Amino acid sequence: MPMAARRPTLAAIALPAILLLASAPGLEAAGAPATPTPSHHEVLQSPAGITEVGLLNGAAYRIDIPMHWNHSLVVFYHGYALQPISFHIAARLTGQEQPFFERHYAVIQSAFSRTGWALEQAYPETDALRRYFIKKYGQPSETYVAGGSMGGQLVAVTLEINPKPYLGGLDLCGSVGPTYVNFDHRFAMRAAFDYYFPGVMPPLVPVPASFEDTIADRDKVLDALRADPAAATTMRNLTGLHTDANLAHDIAYWTFIVKDLQQRAGGNPFDNRNFVYNGTSPSSAGEDFELNAKVRRYAASPQARAYLLRHYTPTGRLGRPMLALHTIYDPIVQLSQLELYQDEVQVAGAEQNLVQQIVDREGHCDFTQDEIGDAFDAMVRWAKGGPRPIPGVIKP
Repeated sequence: MPMAARRPTLAAIALPAILLLASAPGLEAAGAPATPTPSHHEVLQSPAGITEVGLLNGAAYRIDIPMHWNHSLVVFYHGYALQPISFHIAARLTGQEQPFFERHYAVIQSAFSRTGWALEQAYPETDALRRYFIKKYGQPSETYVAGGSMGGQLVAVTLEINPKPYLGGLDLCGSVGPTYVNFDHRFAMRAAFDYYFPGVMPPLVPVPASFEDTIADRDKVLDALRADPAAATTMRNLTGLHTDANLAHDIAYWTFIVKDLQQRAGGNPFDNRNFVYNGTSPSSAGEDFELNAKVRRYAASPQARAYLLRHYTPTGRLGRPMLALHTIYDPIVQLSQLELYQDEVQVAGAEQNLVQQIVDREGHCDFTQDEIGDAFDAMVRWAKGGPRPIPGVIKP
């Protein structure tokens, strides 16, 4: 991957209070938080089973229990959302969670009370939903955790800080590993884009609060790329992206993420002063020299930087088996993140709890329902003492 060859420090990073609470011994004993009660909920019984939607601690939620429930549960985390997620009680369960329901597992999911990089809200709100489910529908015989993209990161977070309730987890195209490594890279690429295409995008520090990552924003970037093919090629080389369409999508999307984290952190958490740009040309380092000399450099606010490190720098101490499924080329969550997380898990001595499988396909989370279901089945067998899934590239 054409980014600076840097590794994150594996020194312990202080976890935020809410995560420390979640990882404390005896969370589910007498000293655990009281099980919350929905402020509003609806329940629908149909030939497919029971669906419940409602509002719990300010976060919308959905519960699906199949007609022939196997009395096991999947806790599901959704991915990064630019707009609020809502659940409609009459809507069928679709998407990455559908294969679990079809296998007769109950599925619960929170919309989270905030959009964006909502790790701070997602873990405690989803765990509150899990405890509510147990209170209302009974203790499941087995519980698993699954999620896609940002939700895949939350699978790893959950199995690091509070593995006790779970037998295992399924990470689908997850943005796992240290948040700051991935997001620093995105920030640095946006700064490089500004060098080659000045004035196309809004200011980077701070990104205006009005920026929304619309189709018009992406089209504006795409038009600029097509107007300067040489600079567009340089940016594709630098980012490792295959097409101008991928690049236009990501430049606008990364800008929204930078805004999101700046607002959450109360300042700019990103720093590209020591970022070494390389890979602008496959045949010469001359353009690298020029870019590193002329690209605008930004310093992070220490307080904002601390927020980014807290949400989330992994320990690598996976407490339960986790199967990670990824495509071989993902234009949004690059495979190098998973490779970096594997290194951290090995350093922590938990490599026996991580298996990576790579689908021979291009696209973000571009899995078939059968592939998700097969991966889940393999993870469940492994978590229950069966064979360890075979790592590496699998054919579609």
